[in-house]
Amino acid sequence: MQTTKLIISPARPEETPVIYDFIHQMAIYEKCEEDFVTDEETLYSSLFVQHAAECLLLREEGCESVIGFAVFFHNFSTFVGRRGLYVEELFIIPEKRGMGYGTATLRHLAKIAVERNCGRMEWICIDWNLPALSVYRAIGAIPMDEWTIQRMNEQTLKQFAQGE
Repeated sequence: MQTTKLIISPARPEETPVIYDFIHQMAIYEKCEEDFVTDEETLYSSLFVQHAAECLLLREEGCESVIGFAVFFHNFSTFVGRRGLYVEELFIIPEKRGMGYGTATLRHLAKIAVERNCGRMEWICIDWNLPALSVYRAIGAIPMDEWTIQRMNEQTLKQFAQGE
């Protein structure tokens, strides 16, 4: 488990290239690199101008290099009647996995959710990522197996909006 202290801090605008690189690494890990279409300028604008989401960077105490990141934003549950915290990405570099950093990051995010009076915290996980799924079960997360994610990519969305 974790022996070195994990430092979790909000990302700064000048760290956009680091965030971009981590998102690219995550796309490769999840075998969906073809869906990785953002660029640093768009990412910068989304995170630091539009504030569409928030980003945390993870470092080990005493080290400058980033070992992981988390991106989250608020959604809303009509059933709960309050906003929730949705974790879009959580990624730790392979050589630092299994050290408790993912659990520590989820706990940090849970504290943010509680401080902001969120009614729930949610995220998705690819079904073949068994190490992550075992962590999620261990911390009490409940799989929503009866639900399926529905998605329209940008092209499909535009075609549908135009009545095509």
